[in-house]
Amino acid sequence: MKSKKAVVLLIGLMIVLCATSFAETKKLKEIGRYTLVRIKGEVPTSEVMKILVDKYAGDIKYGFDKSGYGDLFMPFMEQIRNANFAEKTLPLGTHFKWMLFRSTNGQVKVVEDLEWAGDGPLPVFAFMVNKDYKNYEIIMPKPCGNIALTRIEEVIPEATCDIQVAPAKANIGDPITVDISRSANAKSMEIEVLNADGAKVASKSLTPDSPRWQTSFDMPGEYTFKAKAFNMEGKPSVNACETKAYINFPPLCKIWTSCLPCKDYVGRPITIDANSSSDPDGEVARVDFEITDKTGNVIDTYTDAEKPFTWEKVFEKPGFYNVTAVVTDDFGAMSEPCPPLEIEVTQKKCFILVDAGPLFARGSHGIFFIGRAGVMCFLIPDTLSIIAEAGPAIALQGEPWKTFFMGNVLLNFHAGSVYFGGGAGYATKVKEGREGDLVLIANVGVNVFKNYKSVGSIFFEGHGPVGEGRTFSKHHKYIMGFRYIF
Repeated sequence: MKSKKAVVLLIGLMIVLCATSFAETKKLKEIGRYTLVRIKGEVPTSEVMKILVDKYAGDIKYGFDKSGYGDLFMPFMEQIRNANFAEKTLPLGTHFKWMLFRSTNGQVKVVEDLEWAGDGPLPVFAFMVNKDYKNYEIIMPKPCGNIALTRIEEVIPEATCDIQVAPAKANIGDPITVDISRSANAKSMEIEVLNADGAKVASKSLTPDSPRWQTSFDMPGEYTFKAKAFNMEGKPSVNACETKAYINFPPLCKIWTSCLPCKDYVGRPITIDANSSSDPDGEVARVDFEITDKTGNVIDTYTDAEKPFTWEKVFEKPGFYNVTAVVTDDFGAMSEPCPPLEIEVTQKKCFILVDAGPLFARGSHGIFFIGRAGVMCFLIPDTLSIIAEAGPAIALQGEPWKTFFMGNVLLNFHAGSVYFGGGAGYATKVKEGREGDLVLIANVGVNVFKNYKSVGSIFFEGHGPVGEGRTFSKHHKYIMGFRYIF
């Protein structure tokens, strides 16, 4: 039993000694016997590197793979062409993580954990290969063409910040995209948004995987976006990194009407004017007018895209109306609707009238020319009217006919441009030997023109006598004339 324990103990001791022996750093006492690149003499660095790239790329890749640093081969080959090479000397005791060399049979070999133990300092060419935030120092001993890795150092590059916003000018509520994707060497980014007074109104954290942010503003004015990018160590960028966006001020709507109240304005144009509307940072480009009735139903709309911003509106019916508008500026921003203007549009009920024309008494036996004046009032707008008028009838023939005076009251129904009705009147005697007549009147007429100021019509009247002893054949009259109402 004791002999077995002794054997086990001996074997364990041998394993430890062997491991220590294998793990011991190797001493490199001379250089140039087993060169990877077969170059003699101190050849200029650029020529040496050119030979390495052009002639020995395959051997170099094989060596990098054997060393366990195969992923360093491509950066090495790409960076070596423009590398900043340094000539330096390595003191005794310099440690190499590995070195590529060529054996006597021409095979590429790798020796790891190596220490320079020659007669003096070792002259070398040296340069840095950068990969994944690390610098790898590669050396080539002179005049030997071996390649060795001496040290690896972590390199955390400074973060640089770049911020852009689009669009640079927008309206209230429009989306604005903030893009910080062009920042470099950044692990994260922080953005602050300041208004024109310098107060912070928003902030956002972004990453390279999510470098964009969409936001909007509900107040007009200038906004400043300030950003910082943080590198892998959390160190903020130092370059200036800010931009601005401008939120357009919406226009201000203001309207007025040419009458308030609009008495007797049915059929007459009313001017609705929005020229007093304004825009703080631009100009008004369009006005959309709207008219509603007292129940809120839209009666009419109108859009004006040219100055002056006015609307000549004719109301066909009396009533209460609300007039409002929305103003759009030259950047597309829309105002709040103007406070509604409530207007009462009334219809003119009473008018002055004059008419004139020939009068025939008892057929063609007596010819007169009449001229009358009076008033016409609508009892029902555009439907039922009453006329009261009077005037002379001038005799155009001699005795026994004589000039007389007449007056009448008529009630007329209106149907579009046509009207008809009747009434009563009185006429003084038309010739010697006769008394004045009380008459019944029928009339019909048609409007030949009509506008908000006046109406012109052609009419026909027939007068018949009333009273005992008054026969139609001896006392009738006919009038055909022109009537002007204003």
